[in-house]
Amino acid sequence: MKKFSAILFISLIVSSSISFAQNNNAENRIIKVDFKKEAGKLNTMFKECIGAGRANEGLRADWQQQLALVKKECDFKYIRFHGLLSDDMAVYREDSKGNPEYNYQYVDVLFDYIVSLKMKPFVELGFMPNALASGKETIFWWKGNVTPPKDYKKWEDLVKNLTAHFKERYGDEEVKTWYFEVWNEPNLSPGFWSSTQEEYYKLYDYAARGVKAVNPAYRVGGPATAGSAWVSETIDFCAKNNVPMDFVSTHTYGVKQGYLDEFGTSGTVLNQDEWSVSGEIIHSRKLITESAKPNLELHYTEWSSSYTPADPIHDSYHSAAYILQKLKQVGNAANSMSYWVFTDIFEEAGPRFTPFHGGFGLLNTQGIKKPAYFSYYLMNKLGETELQNTDKASWATKNSKGDVQLLLWDFTNTHPGDKVWNQTYYVQDLPSKEKGKVKIEVDGLQKGNYVLEIYKVGYKVNDAYADYLAFNKPNQLTRQQVNSIKEKNTGAPISTEKITVDAKGTFSRDLKINENDVVMLNFVKK
Repeated sequence: MKKFSAILFISLIVSSSISFAQNNNAENRIIKVDFKKEAGKLNTMFKECIGAGRANEGLRADWQQQLALVKKECDFKYIRFHGLLSDDMAVYREDSKGNPEYNYQYVDVLFDYIVSLKMKPFVELGFMPNALASGKETIFWWKGNVTPPKDYKKWEDLVKNLTAHFKERYGDEEVKTWYFEVWNEPNLSPGFWSSTQEEYYKLYDYAARGVKAVNPAYRVGGPATAGSAWVSETIDFCAKNNVPMDFVSTHTYGVKQGYLDEFGTSGTVLNQDEWSVSGEIIHSRKLITESAKPNLELHYTEWSSSYTPADPIHDSYHSAAYILQKLKQVGNAANSMSYWVFTDIFEEAGPRFTPFHGGFGLLNTQGIKKPAYFSYYLMNKLGETELQNTDKASWATKNSKGDVQLLLWDFTNTHPGDKVWNQTYYVQDLPSKEKGKVKIEVDGLQKGNYVLEIYKVGYKVNDAYADYLAFNKPNQLTRQQVNSIKEKNTGAPISTEKITVDAKGTFSRDLKINENDVVMLNFVKK
């Protein structure tokens, strides 16, 4: 990161709705931390995994370029996607006598690239190759087959052969660090699974044994359900039937009403419950603790504010604070929280025709960074050691260099209620209201000079959708418009200044904050 040697009070401070005052007035909110009072190692479950649409999309150059960017700036460790076994990945067919034929050329291109980025696959085993399928039911524009296998032994052999291929290509020690997850959202039937819960457990049993036949140390789990379903039932099934299970995976989204909605036409409403999303995760952890397998890892392999890729909250500046609020509330309940997804290069409902359409992505199709992107960008700047902090909407950390980071936000659910859809509300220009002051006090700092970098995300600050609105929402963006929006939404500090900490080791400042602002103070020791 470039360090500035001069104090810069540029006009961005004025336009950003942030101002500071050196005064002793009573404040609405106080964040008081001490450099010397540690809370322990920072829990980085927020960047353990990230989602993507389907495997075949990962063969695209623009998809790969965007993944390299999010790895560099947000440092996700794993990536998960659908469709690894679907026909567009050319994995499986049968000869004229019904003998299986395996092919991993497309899979190798994708997985080699992921590994080259120092990332790891969170391997979702699905959907069913048509040659192995018992029926013709499919899901999505790209027609992932959602039926059980016509022959469970062939299903097990496919999983075993694929796993053995991974072992041969990437090495035993590497594949031991991967996760193998069986299917996706089988509780949505019809939808992602054409059969019953009992039939899913049969699918899981054969797949788990296929993975473990290659190496018993490889990790397998599920049920990858929507809405945190089947957690207790799946653990009970595996415990009673001696079926391998190394982790629980499930999903949650922060909206009320609806079902499987690829197009957003049924309408979504952001849940007003303060513990939406996070409450489900904490409950899932409780279920595991009380089960026959109390030490299982818990991975939320999909989560977001909304479950449809046609929800404008995904593009809104409100998402940045929402993401931070939910992750903070989860605490240590989950081992990973995989945001769904990193890019709008995502074709469940088919290729999209507009640059901002409420897509799941942290980046839009052209690689424009949405406000949600900067939540992860800023979290990745946090130091490895967390400081003691009683404020419920901030993280305070330090690193081994003596730098201090304070990431704070206000999440205010401004949604007007159940009678208004997200699809109507979040497409509007929604100015943020003042939310009072936050008093920042940092004690115990090392004496000396620092560069104080201040970052912000909020209304019209790193708010690409606001810039899109300013262009009158064109159906297509010109190259110049794309470049203009990218240049305004880089995540660079809105101000940089030199400060000197004396022998008392104290820094104090008052900060005005608006609804759904996200602010980071980064004290860089010189």
